[in-house]
Amino acid sequence: MMKGINPMQQVKTLQKKLAQVQEELAQKTVETSAGGGMVTVVANGRQEVVKITIDRQVVDPEDVEMLEDLVLAAVNDALKKAQEMAAAEMGKLMGGLNLPGLNLPGLF
Repeated sequence: MMKGINPMQQVKTLQKKLAQVQEELAQKTVETSAGGGMVTVVANGRQEVVKITIDRQVVDPEDVEMLEDLVLAAVNDALKKAQEMAAAEMGKLMGGLNLPGLNLPGLF
């Protein structure tokens, strides 16, 4: 009689690996910029913005809207890249596990 794979053990393994990947993602970052490098944003794999750098040349009290647009564009791009990085890492994790019928919405 062959012993099957214990689904609960697979879930525990998944939880352990998921926690490890999430911890690793907190340490990984992506960087993007807008306005030819005038605004730079760094985000981590948890989709948290960890740093924003603004070149002094782009700070113009007469044109605050341009600076706002550059910051918004850079933040959105950084978060998109961070999400893609997280999805790729989670995809590696999920690809290595054989858990039929397990659907984990919202991981990416």
